[in-house]
Amino acid sequence: MPPPPGAVPDPAFADAPPPVPQGRHPGPTPAHGTAPVPHAPVPSATAGPHAPAPPPSASPVPPPPGAVPDPAFADAPPPVPRAGQEQHPAAAAPAYDTTPNAAAPATTAVPATPPSDPSPVTASDPWAGPTAPAPGVEPAADPWGRYDPWAAAQHHDPADRAPGRRRRPAAKVLVGGALLIALVSGGIGGAVGAHLERNGGMGTVELPQAGPEAAERDPDSVAGIAARALPSVVTLHVSGSEAAGTGTGFVLDDRGHILTNNHVVEPAGSGGEITVTFNSGDTAEAEVVGRDSGYDLAVVKVKGVTGLTPMPLGNSENVRVGDPVVAIGAPFDLAGTVTSGIISAKERPITAGGEEGDASDVSYVDALQTDAPINPGNSGGPLLDARGRAIGINSAIRSADSGSAESDGGQAGSIGLGFAIPINQGKRVAEELINTGRATHPVIGITLDMNYTGDGARVSAKDSDGGPAVTTGGPGAKAGIKPGDVITAVDGQRVHSGEELIVKTRAHRPGDRLELTLERGGKETKVSLVLGSSGGD
Repeated sequence: MPPPPGAVPDPAFADAPPPVPQGRHPGPTPAHGTAPVPHAPVPSATAGPHAPAPPPSASPVPPPPGAVPDPAFADAPPPVPRAGQEQHPAAAAPAYDTTPNAAAPATTAVPATPPSDPSPVTASDPWAGPTAPAPGVEPAADPWGRYDPWAAAQHHDPADRAPGRRRRPAAKVLVGGALLIALVSGGIGGAVGAHLERNGGMGTVELPQAGPEAAERDPDSVAGIAARALPSVVTLHVSGSEAAGTGTGFVLDDRGHILTNNHVVEPAGSGGEITVTFNSGDTAEAEVVGRDSGYDLAVVKVKGVTGLTPMPLGNSENVRVGDPVVAIGAPFDLAGTVTSGIISAKERPITAGGEEGDASDVSYVDALQTDAPINPGNSGGPLLDARGRAIGINSAIRSADSGSAESDGGQAGSIGLGFAIPINQGKRVAEELINTGRATHPVIGITLDMNYTGDGARVSAKDSDGGPAVTTGGPGAKAGIKPGDVITAVDGQRVHSGEELIVKTRAHRPGDRLELTLERGGKETKVSLVLGSSGGD
């Protein structure tokens, strides 16, 4: 169907061939108002596969007055031959189906324009595309950019374009710009990161932290026990003419009595000074009420102090191995130091002291063993149970450079072997020191051979003064003990040395009954006796 007069071909369908009915070969587009002229298909190297050949009598249609060339088709000039050049006939568009079709009407070849005719070959149909120029003939420029929508797309070499209209390589420019931006951004980011790392950020650093919490703790926790016990614990600074030291003690009553170790106050002698510092920081002068080297215990008293908090006392007989304990003291004069551990053992025979040549300063303790750290300065401080009650008085440690337990007045540190006097023994001794100024010791009335290396405690042949080893009329003599007997057990518990027998005996009160196992002449016998009493020092 021919286009209506004045219609302009749509450039959006420039590359689309016209629709072809199925089973028929399309003929060339006839000019308006003329009968179709059949053309024979003539191959051409330059024309598109579907470009129709214009009739030789047609001439170019001039543009209307005032028309402006369409810039969209400025780069596709029509192939108009120059005047005076030889023209060759353009081939008609070949059929879509090149297979011979008996139903298609035959076409007749159109004679070509004579070579002598200088006029250009034009189509009488204004909708037909321009003819292709002959090989080697340069087409004339067409400023109107006429376009045949039914002709094949023409490809132009970018090198043939005018220099002023050459297109820039946009893709390369975009890629190069992107790379440049990436490099600059990476450099800036690296510089900023290095600055932040070296200078700790752009602003003030504020670290996250937990908010305020309640100060109360579980009463049975270490913190709860320490909070209740610390007001009752004091630090003692002792100075004398020849020595000085620091130790710990705890308040026994509201009258100002304080329990500590004998070796803590011993440097004061008879003319020294003792200063007590309370947990509140208040200080007061103190004086010795009584002390006993055999038990390594002493009581001092402060005057003019009110509002004291006595330490509650527990029962060391209730203690079991593995029970948790807390130790409080002033190790190396660090007042109010709290450590914790467990009861490692009970009834551990410990001797300490012995600096005096006559062994008058040796203490014998049936101690509680603990792994709670105890160091020099902890002496006299309380060992507390899980309810904050005193069950022992910290007194000695076993250090790595010594072969035996020693009072912690030295400079050795804790290795997890600390020893405390059971509070039951401490209570009895403290009461005697407060009431009488002296402590009594339970005795059997025999002298032991401390050089005996066998198993057990052997009764000496004579005492140190040359007198009888078994005191006449004493508990031992009444029970039938004789010089040379070897005591191997007390109340069924084995003893392996003379020190152990003394410790086991000191763990009782005067008047308690004991059962001893003896070896005499290769035979074993058992005796029972009631402990006597001797005045302490």
